[in-house]
Parts: sequence; C-alpha cells; structure tokens
Amino acid sequence: MANTSANVTTGKPKIGGAMYRAPLGSTLPTDSTTALNEAFKALGYISEDGVTNTESRDNENIKAWGGDTVMNVLTGRDDTFKFTLIESMNEDVIKMVYGSSNVTGTASTGLTIKAGANCDEEACYVIDMLLRGGRVKRVVIPDAKVSDVGDISYKDADVTGYETTLTCLPDESGYTHYEYISKG
Repeated sequence: MANTSANVTTGKPKIGGAMYRAPLGSTLPTDSTTALNEAFKALGYISEDGVTNTESRDNENIKAWGGDTVMNVLTGRDDTFKFTLIESMNEDVIKMVYGSSNVTGTASTGLTIKAGANCDEEACYVIDMLLRGGRVKRVVIPDAKVSDVGDISYKDADVTGYETTLTCLPDESGYTHYEYISKG
C-alpha cells in the first residue's frame, strides 16, 4: 500500500550550505552524516531551481534474422548534475567555473580571472540535503568536471549566477556517483 507520509519527499538544502567541492583524490564520505574532510569548500547558495540530476542511457537493439529484437545492449551512459550557483563573488565558485589555476588573488584583496581553454579540471563534489521526516541525503560525486556554463547575465533586477553542468566520470569501481540516506 502506498505511504505518502513515509515515502514521498522533497529535497531542501541543509542549513549552512548544500554543495561542496574538493580536489580530485580527497577523502570522500561514505554516509550521509559524517563531517566532510576539510578539503571540501562550500559553494554557497544555489538558485531556487535547486539541483537536477540527469542520467541518460544509450541503447542498441540487436536483431535476429527476420527482424525480432533479441537483445538490448547499453552502449553509453551519461550522468550530469545541473544547478545555478548564485554566490558569484565566492572565490571557490569562481575557481570551479574558470579553473583554479586561472584565478589569482582573494575576494577581499581583489581577484584576477583568466577565461580560457584550460578550465576543465576534475574535482570531487558533495551535495547535502534535507528530506521529509527528519532524513538527510548526501550525494557524493567522486570525479566530475564542469562541462557547460550557461549565459552569465549582469542585470539590475536579477542575481548574477553561474548556470553549471557537471559531467560525472566513473571512479575506479566504475560508479559516477553515490547516494546515502539516513535519519538525521
């Protein structure tokens, strides 16, 4: 029997931040509640659209003589996360978008940003969220790189943000991300 109070939920950001980034190879969490390694830096507020995970699969049908489909083979799989970071003055956000080696200085003393082709560094990511019923969920992405940045608008009545797509790459076990859910 369906149980909406126990099984239907929404995802809200944890207080104090929901998305974190660390250099590739950093120690990753293996549950939803353990404190993150100090290498993880908060990426600040995400727009009200939240985070969208898209998993797409490419399949090919194998046909027998006569036309019957006798097998379906997975030929490719993409795993992406899309979100808009709205703390456009956050040093760690800027380094994520443009590449750490392309950003010098600090937010308090002044930043220099070089936009170029060498901005696709891989990193680890964690997304923390609160679910209904006192549960917490953590998505751990062991290896991903920014594969797309949308238009950056500078307007009077709108926040400047970085619409970002992360493409997840398989780890040494072949997995592109892990999800952990528990009582908070």
